[in-house]
Amino acid sequence: MGETYQGQLHHAGGRFAIVVARFNELITERLLAGAQQAFERHGILSERVDVAHVPGSFEIPLVARRLAESGRYAAIVCLGAVVRGETPHFEHVAHQAATGVARASYETGVPVVFGVLTTDTVDQALDRAGVKSGNKGYDAAVDAIEMADLLEQIGNTCREKS
Repeated sequence: MGETYQGQLHHAGGRFAIVVARFNELITERLLAGAQQAFERHGILSERVDVAHVPGSFEIPLVARRLAESGRYAAIVCLGAVVRGETPHFEHVAHQAATGVARASYETGVPVVFGVLTTDTVDQALDRAGVKSGNKGYDAAVDAIEMADLLEQIGNTCREKS
């Protein structure tokens, strides 16, 4: 049987970054608090987590990519909230944010986790930011920890076999 890899919810070294949109701040500040709580709960000190604030979700991918390219971070968490309105603006912003975050991850090899809420109403977004349905910021940080550990395991195993 071949190797089995599974990320754990700890990360011995390295730094993490959070990119958080200021637009819909009532929601994004809750997401940020959830992400910070997840890092702390899993043994990652606040000194190892940098936070970059951007104007809105559309701007998240550029900053996430720059952070990933810096080589300083084990993973990047992206947090925002795009709430559907009466115009097609929602579709454009949500699509560009998702596509840009995915590209940042694929093109840099650094886990860039999508924690941008895309909801129909502010109430739905608040529910997903900790009011009723857990906190998606917390979930995104947990995913980042797991992915950083998984990639570290894979990298270490590949180096040992070389």
